[in-house]
Amino acid sequence: MITPDILRPVPLLAELDESYLQGIAYMAADIHLLAGEWLIQEGQVPAFFILLSGEVEITKLIGGAEMVLGHYHAGDYFGEVPLLLGSPAVASVRALRDIRIARLDAADFQALLRKSETLSNGILQTMMQRVGNLKRLAVETPVSQTLIVGPPAHAACYDLRQFLSRNRIGFRWLDPAGPKAAYIPASVGDGPYPSVVLPNGDVLRDPSRRELAERLGLQTAPRLTTYDVAIIGGGPAGLAAAVYGASEGLQTLMIEREAPGGQAGTSSRIENYLGFPAGLSGDELGARALSQATRFGAEIVVTRSVQTISTATAVPQLVLDGDETIAARTIILATGVSWRSLDVPGADALVGRGIYYGAARTEARGVRDKNVYLIGGGNSAGQAAMFFADYARCVTLLIRASSIEKGMSQYLIQQLRTKDNVRVALNACVTAVEGESHLEAITLCHENTDGTDTVERVETDSLFVFIGADAETGWLPETIARDERGYLLTGVDAQVSGYWPLERDPYLLETSVPGIFAAGDVRHGSVKRVASGVGEGSMAIAFIHQYLALTGNG
Repeated sequence: MITPDILRPVPLLAELDESYLQGIAYMAADIHLLAGEWLIQEGQVPAFFILLSGEVEITKLIGGAEMVLGHYHAGDYFGEVPLLLGSPAVASVRALRDIRIARLDAADFQALLRKSETLSNGILQTMMQRVGNLKRLAVETPVSQTLIVGPPAHAACYDLRQFLSRNRIGFRWLDPAGPKAAYIPASVGDGPYPSVVLPNGDVLRDPSRRELAERLGLQTAPRLTTYDVAIIGGGPAGLAAAVYGASEGLQTLMIEREAPGGQAGTSSRIENYLGFPAGLSGDELGARALSQATRFGAEIVVTRSVQTISTATAVPQLVLDGDETIAARTIILATGVSWRSLDVPGADALVGRGIYYGAARTEARGVRDKNVYLIGGGNSAGQAAMFFADYARCVTLLIRASSIEKGMSQYLIQQLRTKDNVRVALNACVTAVEGESHLEAITLCHENTDGTDTVERVETDSLFVFIGADAETGWLPETIARDERGYLLTGVDAQVSGYWPLERDPYLLETSVPGIFAAGDVRHGSVKRVASGVGEGSMAIAFIHQYLALTGNG
Protein backbone atom coordinates (compact mmCIF):
# COMPACT_ATOMS: atom_id res chain seq x y z
CA MET A 1 0.00 0.00 0.00
CA ILE A 2 1.06 3.58 -0.56
CA THR A 3 2.20 5.55 2.48
CA PRO A 4 3.29 9.18 3.01
CA ASP A 5 6.91 8.00 3.22
CA ILE A 6 6.66 6.62 -0.32
CA LEU A 7 5.16 9.86 -1.65
CA ARG A 8 7.50 12.32 0.10
CA PRO A 9 10.48 11.91 -2.36
CA VAL A 10 8.29 13.06 -5.26
CA PRO A 11 9.36 16.70 -5.99
CA LEU A 12 5.75 17.79 -6.61
CA LEU A 13 4.77 16.66 -3.12
CA ALA A 14 7.95 17.49 -1.20
CA GLU A 15 6.59 20.59 0.58
CA LEU A 16 3.21 19.14 1.59
CA ASP A 17 2.52 18.42 5.25
CA GLU A 18 1.97 14.94 6.69
CA SER A 19 -1.83 15.14 6.76
CA TYR A 20 -1.96 16.14 3.08
CA LEU A 21 0.32 13.25 2.08
CA GLN A 22 -1.80 10.94 4.19
CA GLY A 23 -4.87 12.03 2.22
CA ILE A 24 -3.18 11.38 -1.13
CA ALA A 25 -1.98 7.98 0.05
CA TYR A 26 -5.53 7.11 1.10
CA MET A 27 -7.04 8.15 -2.25
CA ALA A 28 -4.39 6.69 -4.57
CA ALA A 29 -4.52 3.28 -6.17
CA ASP A 30 -1.25 1.35 -5.92
CA ILE A 31 -0.50 0.13 -9.47
CA HIS A 32 2.29 -2.33 -10.32
CA LEU A 33 3.09 -3.15 -13.97
CA LEU A 34 5.71 -5.30 -15.66
CA ALA A 35 7.91 -4.08 -18.49
CA GLY A 36 5.93 -3.89 -21.73
CA GLU A 37 2.50 -3.54 -20.09
CA TRP A 38 0.24 -0.59 -20.92
CA LEU A 39 -0.73 1.80 -18.15
CA ILE A 40 -3.24 3.69 -20.30
CA GLN A 41 -3.93 4.02 -24.01
CA GLU A 42 -4.91 7.01 -26.10
CA GLY A 43 -8.65 7.56 -26.04
CA GLN A 44 -9.28 5.86 -22.68
CA VAL A 45 -10.70 7.45 -19.52
CA PRO A 46 -7.89 9.61 -18.09
CA ALA A 47 -6.41 9.64 -14.59
CA PHE A 48 -3.58 11.43 -12.77
CA PHE A 49 -0.41 9.38 -12.30
CA ILE A 50 2.59 9.76 -10.03
CA LEU A 51 5.48 7.50 -11.04
CA LEU A 52 7.03 6.06 -7.87
CA SER A 53 9.59 3.75 -9.47
CA GLY A 54 10.69 2.56 -12.90
CA GLU A 55 10.39 4.22 -16.31
CA VAL A 56 7.53 4.69 -18.79
CA GLU A 57 7.33 5.61 -22.45
CA ILE A 58 4.78 8.11 -23.80
CA THR A 59 3.52 7.38 -27.33
CA LYS A 60 0.90 8.82 -29.64
CA LEU A 61 -0.56 7.75 -32.97
CA ILE A 62 0.29 10.36 -35.59
CA GLY A 63 -0.58 9.75 -39.21
CA GLY A 64 -1.36 6.13 -38.42
CA ALA A 65 2.09 5.46 -36.94
CA GLU A 66 3.11 5.25 -33.28
CA MET A 67 5.47 8.06 -32.29
CA VAL A 68 7.43 8.20 -29.02
CA LEU A 69 6.89 11.59 -27.36
CA GLY A 70 9.17 11.06 -24.38
CA HIS A 71 9.89 9.18 -21.17
CA TYR A 72 9.06 9.68 -17.50
CA HIS A 73 11.11 8.45 -14.55
CA ALA A 74 10.53 7.98 -10.83
CA GLY A 75 9.27 11.23 -9.31
CA ASP A 76 7.55 12.48 -12.48
CA TYR A 77 3.79 12.96 -12.78
CA PHE A 78 1.45 13.09 -15.78
CA GLY A 79 -2.17 12.80 -16.87
CA GLU A 80 -3.24 16.30 -15.86
CA VAL A 81 -3.74 17.53 -19.45
CA PRO A 82 -6.82 15.45 -20.41
CA LEU A 83 -8.27 15.76 -16.90
CA LEU A 84 -8.12 19.55 -16.97
CA LEU A 85 -9.26 19.78 -20.60
CA GLY A 86 -12.09 17.31 -20.07
CA SER A 87 -10.90 15.00 -22.84
CA PRO A 88 -9.97 11.32 -23.15
CA ALA A 89 -6.32 10.35 -22.69
CA VAL A 90 -4.29 12.20 -25.35
CA ALA A 91 -1.41 9.70 -25.40
CA SER A 92 -0.54 6.15 -24.43
CA VAL A 93 1.80 5.13 -21.60
CA ARG A 94 3.74 1.86 -21.55
CA ALA A 95 6.14 0.54 -18.91
CA LEU A 96 9.73 0.26 -20.12
CA ARG A 97 10.79 -1.37 -16.87
CA ASP A 98 8.79 -2.74 -13.96
CA ILE A 99 6.99 0.25 -12.47
CA ARG A 100 5.00 1.34 -9.47
CA ILE A 101 2.41 4.09 -9.95
CA ALA A 102 0.07 6.03 -7.69
CA ARG A 103 -3.14 6.68 -9.61
CA LEU A 104 -5.74 9.28 -8.71
CA ASP A 105 -9.11 9.27 -10.47
CA ALA A 106 -10.68 12.50 -11.73
CA ALA A 107 -12.66 13.35 -8.59
CA ASP A 108 -9.70 12.74 -6.29
CA PHE A 109 -7.43 14.77 -8.59
CA GLN A 110 -9.84 17.73 -8.45
CA ALA A 111 -9.93 17.44 -4.66
CA LEU A 112 -6.12 17.47 -4.61
CA LEU A 113 -6.04 20.73 -6.59
CA ARG A 114 -8.55 22.44 -4.31
CA LYS A 115 -6.57 21.72 -1.14
CA SER A 116 -3.29 23.35 -2.14
CA GLU A 117 -2.85 26.49 -4.23
CA THR A 118 0.89 25.83 -4.52
CA LEU A 119 0.29 22.35 -5.84
CA SER A 120 -2.45 23.58 -8.18
CA ASN A 121 -0.25 26.30 -9.65
CA GLY A 122 2.59 23.85 -10.26
CA ILE A 123 0.36 21.35 -12.03
CA LEU A 124 -1.30 24.07 -14.15
CA GLN A 125 2.09 25.42 -15.21
CA THR A 126 3.21 21.93 -16.23
CA MET A 127 -0.02 21.44 -18.14
CA MET A 128 0.48 24.62 -20.16
CA GLN A 129 4.00 23.54 -21.11
CA ARG A 130 2.76 20.13 -22.23
CA VAL A 131 -0.14 21.60 -24.23
CA GLY A 132 2.40 23.83 -25.97
CA ASN A 133 4.52 20.79 -26.76
CA LEU A 134 1.51 19.04 -28.28
CA LYS A 135 0.77 22.09 -30.43
CA ARG A 136 4.34 22.20 -31.72
CA LEU A 137 4.22 18.49 -32.40
CA ALA A 138 1.04 18.90 -34.44
CA VAL A 139 2.55 21.73 -36.48
CA GLU A 140 6.08 20.40 -36.95
CA THR A 141 5.44 16.70 -37.50
CA PRO A 142 5.01 15.94 -41.19
CA VAL A 143 1.94 13.78 -41.76
CA SER A 144 2.78 10.85 -43.99
CA GLN A 145 -0.24 10.14 -46.16
CA THR A 146 -1.20 8.01 -49.08
CA LEU A 147 -2.46 9.86 -52.15
CA ILE A 148 -5.11 8.46 -54.49
CA VAL A 149 -5.44 10.06 -57.91
CA GLY A 150 -8.49 9.26 -60.00
CA PRO A 151 -11.78 10.63 -61.37
CA PRO A 152 -14.88 10.68 -59.14
CA ALA A 153 -16.73 8.41 -61.58
CA HIS A 154 -14.03 5.74 -61.57
CA ALA A 155 -15.31 2.61 -59.79
CA ALA A 156 -11.82 1.31 -58.89
CA CYS A 157 -10.89 4.70 -57.44
CA TYR A 158 -14.03 4.65 -55.29
CA ASP A 159 -13.23 1.10 -54.18
CA LEU A 160 -9.72 2.03 -53.03
CA ARG A 161 -10.98 5.10 -51.15
CA GLN A 162 -13.50 2.92 -49.34
CA PHE A 163 -10.86 0.32 -48.56
CA LEU A 164 -8.38 2.79 -47.06
CA SER A 165 -11.05 4.64 -45.13
CA ARG A 166 -12.48 1.50 -43.57
CA ASN A 167 -9.00 0.26 -42.65
CA ARG A 168 -8.29 3.57 -40.87
CA ILE A 169 -5.45 4.55 -43.22
CA GLY A 170 -5.19 8.29 -43.79
CA PHE A 171 -5.22 9.38 -47.42
CA ARG A 172 -5.90 12.28 -49.76
CA TRP A 173 -7.85 11.99 -52.97
CA LEU A 174 -7.26 14.28 -55.95
CA ASP A 175 -9.32 14.43 -59.12
CA PRO A 176 -7.00 14.81 -62.16
CA ALA A 177 -9.61 17.10 -63.71
CA GLY A 178 -10.42 18.94 -60.48
CA PRO A 179 -9.36 22.35 -59.16
CA LYS A 180 -6.48 20.88 -57.11
CA ALA A 181 -4.95 18.88 -59.97
CA ALA A 182 -1.82 21.04 -59.72
CA TYR A 183 -0.99 19.27 -56.44
CA ILE A 184 -0.70 15.89 -58.18
CA PRO A 185 2.97 14.79 -58.21
CA ALA A 186 4.68 14.67 -61.60
CA SER A 187 5.46 10.98 -60.98
CA VAL A 188 1.77 10.14 -61.48
CA GLY A 189 1.78 11.44 -65.05
CA ASP A 190 -1.36 10.85 -67.07
CA GLY A 191 -2.43 7.68 -65.35
CA PRO A 192 -3.66 5.02 -65.73
CA TYR A 193 -6.12 5.67 -62.92
CA PRO A 194 -6.45 5.09 -60.13
CA SER A 195 -2.84 5.80 -59.31
CA VAL A 196 -1.68 5.57 -55.70
CA VAL A 197 1.30 7.47 -54.34
CA LEU A 198 2.62 5.74 -51.22
CA PRO A 199 4.11 7.68 -48.28
CA ASN A 200 7.60 6.74 -49.49
CA GLY A 201 6.90 8.22 -52.94
CA ASP A 202 6.39 4.96 -54.84
CA VAL A 203 3.56 5.00 -57.38
CA LEU A 204 1.18 2.05 -57.84
CA ARG A 205 -0.86 1.88 -61.03
CA ASP A 206 -4.38 0.53 -60.56
CA PRO A 207 -3.36 -1.70 -57.62
CA SER A 208 -5.50 -4.45 -56.16
CA ARG A 209 -6.66 -4.15 -52.56
CA ARG A 210 -4.21 -6.81 -51.48
CA GLU A 211 -1.24 -5.22 -53.23
CA LEU A 212 -2.06 -1.89 -51.63
CA ALA A 213 -2.60 -3.50 -48.22
CA GLU A 214 0.74 -5.29 -48.36
CA ARG A 215 2.61 -2.15 -49.41
CA LEU A 216 1.01 -0.21 -46.53
CA GLY A 217 1.95 -2.81 -43.93
CA LEU A 218 -1.43 -4.44 -43.28
CA GLN A 219 -1.34 -8.15 -42.46
CA THR A 220 -2.59 -10.22 -45.38
CA ALA A 221 -1.41 -13.71 -44.43
CA PRO A 222 -1.67 -15.83 -41.25
CA ARG A 223 1.59 -16.22 -39.35
CA LEU A 224 0.83 -19.70 -37.97
CA THR A 225 -0.49 -22.93 -39.40
CA THR A 226 -2.83 -23.84 -36.51
CA TYR A 227 -5.04 -21.69 -34.30
CA ASP A 228 -7.34 -22.30 -31.35
CA VAL A 229 -10.06 -20.25 -33.02
CA ALA A 230 -10.42 -18.84 -36.52
CA ILE A 231 -13.02 -16.11 -36.92
CA ILE A 232 -14.34 -15.58 -40.43
CA GLY A 233 -15.68 -12.06 -40.77
CA GLY A 234 -14.71 -8.81 -39.09
CA GLY A 235 -18.02 -7.17 -38.22
CA PRO A 236 -19.12 -6.43 -34.64
CA ALA A 237 -19.59 -10.15 -33.85
CA GLY A 238 -16.22 -11.12 -35.29
CA LEU A 239 -14.37 -8.28 -33.60
CA ALA A 240 -15.98 -9.06 -30.24
CA ALA A 241 -14.94 -12.70 -30.61
CA ALA A 242 -11.39 -11.62 -31.48
CA VAL A 243 -11.18 -9.38 -28.40
CA TYR A 244 -12.52 -11.98 -25.99
CA GLY A 245 -10.71 -14.91 -27.59
CA ALA A 246 -7.29 -13.25 -27.54
CA SER A 247 -7.78 -11.71 -24.10
CA GLU A 248 -8.62 -15.14 -22.67
CA GLY A 249 -5.49 -16.79 -23.99
CA LEU A 250 -6.73 -18.42 -27.19
CA GLN A 251 -4.51 -18.28 -30.28
CA THR A 252 -6.92 -16.19 -32.31
CA LEU A 253 -7.08 -15.38 -36.03
CA MET A 254 -9.68 -13.16 -37.68
CA ILE A 255 -10.01 -13.24 -41.47
CA GLU A 256 -11.75 -10.32 -43.19
CA ARG A 257 -12.04 -9.91 -46.95
CA GLU A 258 -12.47 -6.13 -46.88
CA ALA A 259 -11.96 -4.23 -43.63
CA PRO A 260 -12.72 -4.67 -39.92
CA GLY A 261 -16.12 -3.26 -39.03
CA GLY A 262 -18.27 -5.22 -41.45
CA GLN A 263 -21.50 -3.72 -42.70
CA ALA A 264 -21.74 -1.72 -39.47
CA GLY A 265 -18.59 0.09 -40.62
CA THR A 266 -20.65 1.80 -43.32
CA SER A 267 -23.06 3.30 -40.75
CA SER A 268 -22.44 7.03 -40.44
CA ARG A 269 -23.92 7.20 -36.93
CA ILE A 270 -25.07 4.57 -34.41
CA GLU A 271 -26.97 6.32 -31.64
CA ASN A 272 -28.58 3.44 -29.76
CA TYR A 273 -25.40 1.57 -28.82
CA LEU A 274 -25.04 1.15 -25.06
CA GLY A 275 -22.57 3.49 -23.42
CA PHE A 276 -22.37 6.09 -26.20
CA PRO A 277 -25.18 8.59 -25.56
CA ALA A 278 -23.86 10.94 -28.25
CA GLY A 279 -23.58 8.08 -30.73
CA LEU A 280 -20.59 6.94 -32.74
CA SER A 281 -19.97 5.97 -36.32
CA GLY A 282 -19.58 2.37 -37.37
CA ASP A 283 -16.04 3.24 -38.39
CA GLU A 284 -15.22 4.51 -34.89
CA LEU A 285 -16.68 1.39 -33.30
CA GLY A 286 -14.65 -0.84 -35.62
CA ALA A 287 -11.45 1.12 -34.94
CA ARG A 288 -11.84 0.86 -31.17
CA ALA A 289 -12.58 -2.87 -31.31
CA LEU A 290 -9.69 -3.48 -33.71
CA SER A 291 -7.30 -1.68 -31.37
CA GLN A 292 -8.47 -3.85 -28.47
CA ALA A 293 -8.16 -7.09 -30.43
CA THR A 294 -4.64 -6.38 -31.67
CA ARG A 295 -3.53 -5.20 -28.22
CA PHE A 296 -4.53 -8.58 -26.80
CA GLY A 297 -2.59 -10.38 -29.54
CA ALA A 298 -5.25 -11.39 -32.06
CA GLU A 299 -4.07 -11.67 -35.65
CA ILE A 300 -6.19 -9.63 -38.06
CA VAL A 301 -5.81 -10.62 -41.70
CA VAL A 302 -7.46 -8.45 -44.36
CA THR A 303 -8.09 -8.77 -48.12
CA ARG A 304 -8.41 -12.53 -47.76
CA SER A 305 -11.44 -14.77 -48.08
CA VAL A 306 -12.08 -18.37 -47.08
CA GLN A 307 -12.94 -20.51 -50.08
CA THR A 308 -14.09 -23.58 -48.19
CA ILE A 309 -13.91 -25.41 -44.87
CA SER A 310 -12.94 -29.07 -44.73
CA THR A 311 -14.18 -31.10 -41.75
CA ALA A 312 -12.77 -34.42 -42.94
CA THR A 313 -9.91 -34.25 -40.40
CA ALA A 314 -9.97 -34.06 -36.61
CA VAL A 315 -8.98 -30.40 -36.79
CA PRO A 316 -10.97 -28.46 -39.41
CA GLN A 317 -9.01 -27.01 -42.32
CA LEU A 318 -9.69 -23.58 -43.84
CA VAL A 319 -8.72 -23.07 -47.46
CA LEU A 320 -8.03 -19.41 -48.20
CA ASP A 321 -7.96 -17.81 -51.61
CA GLY A 322 -4.64 -18.67 -53.22
CA ASP A 323 -4.97 -22.25 -51.90
CA GLU A 324 -3.33 -21.40 -48.58
CA THR A 325 -4.51 -23.80 -45.85
CA ILE A 326 -4.60 -23.33 -42.09
CA ALA A 327 -6.00 -25.48 -39.29
CA ALA A 328 -8.33 -24.25 -36.54
CA ARG A 329 -9.54 -26.25 -33.55
CA THR A 330 -12.71 -24.15 -33.54
CA ILE A 331 -14.29 -21.77 -36.03
CA ILE A 332 -16.67 -18.83 -35.64
CA LEU A 333 -18.66 -17.90 -38.72
CA ALA A 334 -19.35 -14.18 -38.39
CA THR A 335 -19.62 -13.30 -42.07
CA GLY A 336 -22.66 -11.07 -41.58
CA VAL A 337 -24.80 -10.22 -44.57
CA SER A 338 -24.33 -8.35 -47.84
CA TRP A 339 -26.43 -5.55 -49.25
CA ARG A 340 -29.03 -6.66 -51.75
CA SER A 341 -28.40 -5.39 -55.27
CA LEU A 342 -30.71 -2.85 -56.84
CA ASP A 343 -32.81 -4.84 -59.32
CA VAL A 344 -32.92 -2.18 -62.02
CA PRO A 345 -31.45 -2.60 -65.55
CA GLY A 346 -28.07 -0.91 -65.85
CA ALA A 347 -27.58 -0.38 -62.09
CA ASP A 348 -24.71 -2.86 -61.73
CA ALA A 349 -22.61 -0.97 -64.29
CA LEU A 350 -22.95 2.24 -62.28
CA VAL A 351 -21.92 0.90 -58.87
CA GLY A 352 -19.16 3.19 -57.62
CA ARG A 353 -20.10 5.66 -60.37
CA GLY A 354 -23.03 7.31 -58.71
CA ILE A 355 -24.74 4.26 -57.21
CA TYR A 356 -23.37 3.21 -53.85
CA TYR A 357 -24.19 0.56 -51.24
CA GLY A 358 -23.89 1.83 -47.69
CA ALA A 359 -22.71 5.31 -46.75
CA ALA A 360 -19.09 5.70 -45.68
CA ARG A 361 -18.20 9.03 -44.09
CA THR A 362 -15.59 9.62 -46.79
CA GLU A 363 -18.37 10.22 -49.32
CA ALA A 364 -19.54 13.43 -47.62
CA ARG A 365 -17.27 15.51 -49.84
CA GLY A 366 -18.82 13.98 -52.94
CA VAL A 367 -22.40 15.02 -52.08
CA ARG A 368 -21.74 18.63 -51.08
CA ASP A 369 -24.46 20.95 -52.43
CA LYS A 370 -26.08 18.14 -54.45
CA ASN A 371 -29.49 16.50 -54.58
CA VAL A 372 -28.96 13.06 -53.04
CA TYR A 373 -31.36 10.09 -53.11
CA LEU A 374 -31.36 7.17 -50.66
CA ILE A 375 -33.37 3.97 -51.02
CA GLY A 376 -34.46 2.24 -47.82
CA GLY A 377 -36.66 2.57 -44.77
CA GLY A 378 -34.43 1.08 -42.05
CA ASN A 379 -32.11 2.63 -39.51
CA SER A 380 -29.09 2.50 -41.83
CA ALA A 381 -30.90 4.63 -44.40
CA GLY A 382 -32.10 7.05 -41.72
CA GLN A 383 -28.61 7.43 -40.25
CA ALA A 384 -27.18 8.11 -43.72
CA ALA A 385 -29.88 10.68 -44.44
CA MET A 386 -29.03 12.54 -41.23
CA PHE A 387 -25.32 12.49 -42.08
CA PHE A 388 -25.67 13.62 -45.70
CA ALA A 389 -28.13 16.36 -44.73
CA ASP A 390 -25.18 18.31 -43.29
CA TYR A 391 -23.55 18.45 -46.74
CA ALA A 392 -26.12 17.99 -49.50
CA ARG A 393 -28.57 20.57 -50.82
CA CYS A 394 -31.43 18.10 -50.51
CA VAL A 395 -31.67 14.48 -49.32
CA THR A 396 -34.65 12.42 -50.49
CA LEU A 397 -35.39 9.17 -48.69
CA LEU A 398 -37.28 6.75 -50.95
CA ILE A 399 -39.33 4.23 -48.97
CA ARG A 400 -41.44 1.52 -50.59
CA ALA A 401 -43.65 1.17 -47.50
CA SER A 402 -46.63 3.40 -46.74
CA SER A 403 -45.20 4.48 -43.36
CA ILE A 404 -41.70 5.31 -42.19
CA GLU A 405 -42.55 3.87 -38.77
CA LYS A 406 -42.64 0.34 -40.22
CA GLY A 407 -38.87 -0.01 -40.39
CA MET A 408 -37.14 2.86 -38.60
CA SER A 409 -36.55 3.61 -34.90
CA GLN A 410 -38.55 6.48 -33.47
CA TYR A 411 -35.50 8.48 -32.37
CA LEU A 412 -34.28 8.61 -35.97
CA ILE A 413 -37.69 9.58 -37.31
CA GLN A 414 -37.80 12.50 -34.88
CA GLN A 415 -34.30 13.60 -35.87
CA LEU A 416 -35.14 13.50 -39.58
CA ARG A 417 -38.08 15.81 -38.96
CA THR A 418 -35.68 18.47 -37.66
CA LYS A 419 -33.82 18.60 -41.00
CA ASP A 420 -35.34 21.07 -43.43
CA ASN A 421 -33.47 19.61 -46.39
CA VAL A 422 -34.59 15.98 -45.84
CA ARG A 423 -37.64 14.80 -47.77
CA VAL A 424 -39.32 11.42 -47.21
CA ALA A 425 -41.11 9.90 -50.20
CA LEU A 426 -43.40 7.01 -49.18
CA ASN A 427 -44.74 4.36 -51.58
CA ALA A 428 -41.83 5.17 -53.87
CA CYS A 429 -39.26 3.09 -55.73
CA VAL A 430 -36.62 3.47 -58.45
CA THR A 431 -37.58 1.85 -61.75
CA ALA A 432 -34.79 3.04 -64.06
CA VAL A 433 -31.33 4.61 -63.99
CA GLU A 434 -29.55 6.61 -66.68
CA GLY A 435 -25.91 7.26 -67.39
CA GLU A 436 -22.97 5.94 -69.35
CA SER A 437 -19.80 6.58 -67.35
CA HIS A 438 -21.66 7.99 -64.34
CA LEU A 439 -25.19 8.13 -62.96
CA GLU A 440 -27.07 11.05 -64.49
CA ALA A 441 -30.74 10.51 -63.65
CA ILE A 442 -33.22 8.09 -62.08
CA THR A 443 -36.88 7.33 -62.71
CA LEU A 444 -39.17 7.16 -59.69
CA CYS A 445 -42.52 5.46 -59.42
CA HIS A 446 -44.90 6.83 -56.77
CA GLU A 447 -47.97 4.76 -55.83
CA ASN A 448 -50.95 7.05 -55.24
CA THR A 449 -53.71 6.45 -52.71
CA ASP A 450 -56.20 5.75 -55.51
CA GLY A 451 -54.11 2.87 -56.82
CA THR A 452 -52.59 4.74 -59.76
CA ASP A 453 -48.89 5.42 -60.28
CA THR A 454 -47.04 8.65 -60.92
CA VAL A 455 -43.76 8.39 -62.81
CA GLU A 456 -41.10 11.04 -62.26
CA ARG A 457 -37.66 11.51 -63.80
CA VAL A 458 -35.12 13.35 -61.65
CA GLU A 459 -31.52 14.29 -62.37
CA THR A 460 -28.97 13.16 -59.77
CA ASP A 461 -25.48 11.69 -59.64
CA SER A 462 -25.77 10.25 -56.12
CA LEU A 463 -27.96 7.27 -55.24
CA PHE A 464 -27.28 5.34 -52.04
CA VAL A 465 -28.93 1.94 -51.58
CA PHE A 466 -30.06 0.36 -48.28
CA ILE A 467 -32.63 -2.23 -49.37
CA GLY A 468 -31.89 -5.07 -46.99
CA ALA A 469 -29.29 -7.76 -47.00
CA ASP A 470 -28.85 -11.51 -47.48
CA ALA A 471 -26.54 -14.14 -46.07
CA GLU A 472 -23.90 -15.40 -48.49
CA THR A 473 -23.19 -18.90 -47.21
CA GLY A 474 -23.21 -20.98 -50.41
CA TRP A 475 -19.47 -21.54 -50.10
CA LEU A 476 -19.84 -23.54 -46.86
CA PRO A 477 -19.94 -27.36 -46.83
CA GLU A 478 -23.40 -28.93 -47.02
CA THR A 479 -23.06 -30.38 -43.51
CA ILE A 480 -23.38 -26.87 -42.04
CA ALA A 481 -27.15 -26.52 -42.04
CA ARG A 482 -28.91 -23.31 -43.00
CA ASP A 483 -32.43 -22.10 -43.62
CA GLU A 484 -34.06 -21.41 -46.97
CA ARG A 485 -32.47 -17.93 -47.10
CA GLY A 486 -28.96 -19.14 -46.29
CA TYR A 487 -28.86 -18.14 -42.62
CA LEU A 488 -26.98 -20.61 -40.41
CA LEU A 489 -28.89 -22.86 -38.03
CA THR A 490 -27.55 -23.10 -34.49
CA GLY A 491 -28.51 -24.71 -31.18
CA VAL A 492 -31.85 -26.53 -31.27
CA ASP A 493 -32.38 -25.61 -34.93
CA ALA A 494 -29.07 -27.26 -35.83
CA GLN A 495 -29.91 -30.34 -33.78
CA VAL A 496 -33.16 -31.02 -35.65
CA SER A 497 -31.66 -30.23 -39.07
CA GLY A 498 -30.66 -33.85 -39.66
CA TYR A 499 -26.93 -33.09 -39.76
CA TRP A 500 -26.07 -32.99 -36.04
CA PRO A 501 -23.87 -36.09 -35.40
CA LEU A 502 -23.48 -36.27 -31.61
CA GLU A 503 -25.62 -37.43 -28.70
CA ARG A 504 -25.01 -34.27 -26.71
CA ASP A 505 -27.03 -31.15 -27.50
CA PRO A 506 -25.27 -28.45 -29.51
CA TYR A 507 -24.34 -25.29 -27.70
CA LEU A 508 -26.61 -22.31 -28.25
CA LEU A 509 -24.44 -20.80 -31.02
CA GLU A 510 -23.02 -24.08 -32.36
CA THR A 511 -23.86 -25.05 -35.93
CA SER A 512 -24.66 -28.57 -37.13
CA VAL A 513 -20.90 -29.29 -37.24
CA PRO A 514 -19.43 -29.63 -33.71
CA GLY A 515 -16.82 -26.98 -32.98
CA ILE A 516 -18.07 -24.58 -35.67
CA PHE A 517 -20.11 -21.68 -34.29
CA ALA A 518 -22.10 -18.83 -35.82
CA ALA A 519 -22.51 -15.32 -34.42
CA GLY A 520 -24.14 -12.12 -35.58
CA ASP A 521 -26.35 -11.39 -38.54
CA VAL A 522 -25.45 -14.57 -40.45
CA ARG A 523 -27.12 -16.69 -37.78
CA HIS A 524 -30.76 -17.73 -38.20
CA GLY A 525 -32.93 -15.96 -35.65
CA SER A 526 -30.37 -13.33 -34.65
CA VAL A 527 -31.43 -9.82 -33.70
CA LYS A 528 -30.07 -7.53 -36.41
CA ARG A 529 -28.48 -4.99 -34.10
CA VAL A 530 -24.83 -4.08 -33.48
CA ALA A 531 -25.13 -4.71 -29.73
CA SER A 532 -26.54 -8.22 -30.21
CA GLY A 533 -23.74 -9.05 -32.65
CA VAL A 534 -21.17 -7.98 -30.06
CA GLY A 535 -22.94 -10.09 -27.45
CA GLU A 536 -23.04 -13.18 -29.64
CA GLY A 537 -19.37 -12.83 -30.55
CA SER A 538 -18.36 -12.82 -26.89
CA MET A 539 -20.80 -15.65 -26.07
CA ALA A 540 -19.28 -17.79 -28.81
CA ILE A 541 -15.90 -17.62 -27.07
CA ALA A 542 -17.49 -18.85 -23.82
CA PHE A 543 -18.96 -21.84 -25.69
CA ILE A 544 -15.60 -22.49 -27.36
CA HIS A 545 -13.92 -22.81 -23.96
CA GLN A 546 -16.54 -25.39 -23.01
CA TYR A 547 -16.09 -27.23 -26.31
CA LEU A 548 -12.29 -27.33 -26.01
CA ALA A 549 -12.53 -28.59 -22.43
CA LEU A 550 -15.02 -31.26 -23.54
CA THR A 551 -12.77 -32.46 -26.35
CA GLY A 552 -9.60 -32.39 -24.27
CA ASN A 553 -8.09 -29.37 -26.05
CA GLY A 554 -8.91 -26.78 -23.39
